[in-house]
Amino acid sequence: MSSPQTKSRDDEATPRSDGENESDADQHGHDAACPVIASIEQIGSQWRLAVLHELLDGEQRFNELKRSTDANARTLSRVLDDLGEMGFVERRIEEDSPIATYYSLTEKGKSLEPVFDEIECWAGSWLDEDALEK
Repeated sequence: MSSPQTKSRDDEATPRSDGENESDADQHGHDAACPVIASIEQIGSQWRLAVLHELLDGEQRFNELKRSTDANARTLSRVLDDLGEMGFVERRIEEDSPIATYYSLTEKGKSLEPVFDEIECWAGSWLDEDALEK
């Protein structure tokens, strides 16, 4: 015997005028926002945004990114791996002594530059100076 499942408010169906049912998510336009939400889920963490923004200036070594983002080595390594798996960042290893690892944006990563520009423009207009200094 299966146990009854608890339904959240988002799971409830709302009758439509045509006799069909419409979920609350559809009713509030969340389906239209799905590409936005999916995009933010990929790039929206503090560290992912920091790394992507730093790499807009061009290829950087791991330690340069570590200094410029203030991320610890473990976090930065995880973020770079994640961004690489999603196709935003590529890694280049130079095997000369000493071995150096360089990171740069792929075309997919570079395509975020106008997004960052728009966010910076919005922040300049709508965020107070205290929020911008953090």
